[in-house]
Amino acid sequence: MWKSAESHSQSEDPETAIRGVGTPLPPATEAASHVRADERGDAWLVEQVRGGDDNAFAALVVRYERKLIRVLTRLVHDEELARDLAQETFWKVYSRLDRFDTARRFGPWLFRIGVNLCLDQLRRREAPSAASIDHPHGDGAWAFELPDPDPRIQAELAQEVQFILEKIPVPYRTILVLRDLEGFSSAEVAAIVGRREATVRWRLAKARDAFREHWERRQELTRRETI
Repeated sequence: MWKSAESHSQSEDPETAIRGVGTPLPPATEAASHVRADERGDAWLVEQVRGGDDNAFAALVVRYERKLIRVLTRLVHDEELARDLAQETFWKVYSRLDRFDTARRFGPWLFRIGVNLCLDQLRRREAPSAASIDHPHGDGAWAFELPDPDPRIQAELAQEVQFILEKIPVPYRTILVLRDLEGFSSAEVAAIVGRREATVRWRLAKARDAFREHWERRQELTRRETI
């Protein structure tokens, strides 16, 4: 639950709040440390898995597991559930590798499976949100930076950012997390969520506007509480 803190006054601009606030999760398993995954492309590893090399799949897990868990945690706000969803994602990926076209990029395909599982989970546990952010609010062109390296302030901002993210409808929250928190390109986000790039850019602008509105409202509340 969010609570006001005097340190928030150092970063009242929502454009400074998101980038870098994600506290790294515990390291991924090192099951494939003997496989030099950093020296092999995804397509090569996929072909090795198809040929029966399970170590190659372990290398893919090591490559993507940590980031996948981080994305899913930000969407469901439950690290244990996110880890379960990540495990299910990798199981589905493994079972579908024979249908994967290696001419495509593996990462966005994997994240699309994971995000879809996550969205299904959210639909089951949450009532449809009545909130709408389909209204014009400028171009939404803003970048997120976190200038203060103080871990305590970063942790407080991370808590505040997560609180606000949960106020944004899931389809928009997903795009905001992927694009601005995780740094996927618009093309990659489009591939992950199964939408056109133009739709992704439009929803991203609306998500940024919604985040800004919630952020400014929270900051105003904080100021009133300190008067």
